[in-house]
Amino acid sequence: MGWIVAIIVGGVAGWLASMVMNRDASMGIFWNIVVGIIGALIGNVLAGALFGVQGTIQTFNITGFIIAIVGAVVLLAIVNLVQRGRVR
Repeated sequence: MGWIVAIIVGGVAGWLASMVMNRDASMGIFWNIVVGIIGALIGNVLAGALFGVQGTIQTFNITGFIIAIVGAVVLLAIVNLVQRGRVR
């Protein structure tokens, strides 16, 4: 049951992060889920290293959800920097 919660929360976190980073039009539901789940992993690493806080998206709690959103925003910021440097 935890993986279903992770997919749902990851999708919502990825969607909110894409809205914050103004990339919502270019992303579909699949990429929102991927960004949310990978963002949760990045967010947990950052929150654990900087603040000693751990969250999870497998059992829904507000701390894990906020960490997932922050991590997804960081991931999208990195993607924006990489895409900006690419020659079109």
